[in-house]
Amino acid sequence: MALWDRIKESASQMQTQLVAKKNDLKSGAFRDASMAMCALVAAADGTVDPSERQRVAQLIATNEVLQNFPADDLRRRFEDNLNKLTADFAFGKVSVLQEIAKAKKKPAEARAVVQIGIVIGGADGDFDKSEQAVVREACYALDLPPHEFDL
Repeated sequence: MALWDRIKESASQMQTQLVAKKNDLKSGAFRDASMAMCALVAAADGTVDPSERQRVAQLIATNEVLQNFPADDLRRRFEDNLNKLTADFAFGKVSVLQEIAKAKKKPAEARAVVQIGIVIGGADGDFDKSEQAVVREACYALDLPPHEFDL
């Protein structure tokens, strides 16, 4: 199986797992951490192109789990995190990882945040090394072993 096929399969499985946990994923910590994760993955390579913003907007609009929250609120949180990262990536990353770490009190939420990062990272067909690296860092912030997600 080609690497891309494995990534697509993994993202699809993670989406299925997220939907199965939809009713458990309603906290503010999950909301904040998931939008922080989206921003971190979108900015992982140092630039944020319009297609990355579009992927997150599409995720917000169509993801069953994220429909637990108002779409405008999610977009605002995503943009706020993105602004921190684009102003100063190193400094912004510290703040965004702290936002992500809020979800570590509930392991199901923490895993769901990582899964959202993988879904966003693989959405363009290329879960590249910089995206994998920031999702791995998020795993550490959430006290989760990266190998659990094949990172």
